[in-house]
Amino acid sequence: EQVTDKDGAVMARRLAKEEALFCGYSAGSCIQGLLQLKDKLKKGDIVVAILHDHGSRYVAKVYNDQWMAERGFFDVKTFKDVVNARGRQELISVEPAQSVSDAVELMGKYDIEHIPVINNSGELIGSISENGLFQKIFSNPEIKTEKIERVMEKPIPVVTFDTPVEKLGALINRENGAVLAKDEAGNYQIITKYDVLQALA
Repeated sequence: EQVTDKDGAVMARRLAKEEALFCGYSAGSCIQGLLQLKDKLKKGDIVVAILHDHGSRYVAKVYNDQWMAERGFFDVKTFKDVVNARGRQELISVEPAQSVSDAVELMGKYDIEHIPVINNSGELIGSISENGLFQKIFSNPEIKTEKIERVMEKPIPVVTFDTPVEKLGALINRENGAVLAKDEAGNYQIITKYDVLQALA
């Protein structure tokens, strides 16, 4: 019975999560293959499955969320899935007292379009977007020396790490190009429309 790489990997993770069996890729494929054959079995049939490999060889692969996501082995359902598909990133932010030119420099350096504005207390108080800055600087080039707090836009929406992709699609629009959520370590992760599209592709 043929089993896809995706199904074998997903089943190996299920065995670890649901049955506390830390098995490898082949063991996952073995169980998945049996499930695919279930319609050919008769009532009373006895099936013996030998789980012949260990999960320790696959910690950096099958049991690594990013590895799974990069290969399309995850069904993208939540904010976390999108982040795993892209990879965790350190949040780039600015303070309200910094200059507009500082924000422009960061956007160019890190190739980003949205930057949260965070005050000394760690609160999200606003945001800076590439499109918004373009319009303001185009109208008044002198604004580059102004403090960010004078030109910042509304804060980027914050959701939970398990927010469904469908809800993210409703939040990311022409007025708002990104969404934030805290990961398991309490660090903010930011995703954009491009990140969602890449994860779903």
